[in-house]
Amino acid sequence: MLFYRAAVDLSRPTLIYVAGIIRRHRKTIGTPWRRLNPGQQALLVLVYLRKGETFTEIAAGFGVSAATAWRYVE
Repeated sequence: MLFYRAAVDLSRPTLIYVAGIIRRHRKTIGTPWRRLNPGQQALLVLVYLRKGETFTEIAAGFGVSAATAWRYVE
């Protein structure tokens, strides 16, 4: 089980899989430095999809702005 302010009912392989997708996408587009690493970004997206929290709530939990949380999910 992964943890984010409270337990999130997701497996570690799910997190690793999504982080790998993000890592490959970043490499393909040659993205610059990001506030969150691919693992943290994957967890942010999975929390959004699983718990349905607002971008403001998720942003506060991960220490980013609501706009950044929105961009990561999109």
